[in-house]
Amino acid sequence: MQLKWLLYMVVGIGKITFRLAFCHSLKEKRKIVKAIINRTRNAFNVSMAEIDLNDMHQRAEIGFALAGNDRRRINSKLDKIFEFIENLQLAEIIDTDMEIINI
Repeated sequence: MQLKWLLYMVVGIGKITFRLAFCHSLKEKRKIVKAIINRTRNAFNVSMAEIDLNDMHQRAEIGFALAGNDRRRINSKLDKIFEFIENLQLAEIIDTDMEIINI
């Protein structure tokens, strides 16, 4: 009897919506969003970008993705990223969403 190993990739996807109550221009918003993205990328080596609400200066939505082979590790990293961004205290988080996909 031959054992077959099932190898798969795990992809973790996260989305965060922010309220930027004190931003009065898109320039101020871009500065805050860029700071969040750069600090998070440096800390976690994660793919991240602003994905929606580009024309609203008091709201922002950032999406990010991770890939690996261990579902528990991806889940843990997603949780740590959410916590890290919240601890930056650069913007108020009003919604979060995450999904883990086995491919």
